[in-house]
Amino acid sequence: MINGIKPKITKPTLKDAHADIEALDTWKDIGLSFDEAMDRLLVKIQESYDSRSYGGDKKLDLKLNKGRKFIKVVEDNRVWGFVSLVDGEHKGAPIKVGDIMKAATWHAAAKHSRGSIFDKEMHKSFSWTGPNYR
Repeated sequence: MINGIKPKITKPTLKDAHADIEALDTWKDIGLSFDEAMDRLLVKIQESYDSRSYGGDKKLDLKLNKGRKFIKVVEDNRVWGFVSLVDGEHKGAPIKVGDIMKAATWHAAAKHSRGSIFDKEMHKSFSWTGPNYR
């Protein structure tokens, strides 16, 4: 009992298993593994910076810091954003593996997803400064 309320406990159904398999198949449609999609994200961030031609040939110093639920993308001394490592919920909103999140603070991702690293047109959901607002 939680605060006098008995929780509903349900068993996973075959439908849930098929949904998980379909999600994996969508990754296969694009033909990218998680690591390849992360590499593509870093390349697209650099391309976005280069298209603005702010610093000539300057390469952004992008680093990845892995946590329990997210990979933090850090550029120099600021957080570019986060990428989800797990399916589930974050601050009450559903998230899936590969979701791109804005940074709420140095340590935490914002509530809602701004795109996915597995989308074919993921480059439209961010710029070199970070994920776009929706």
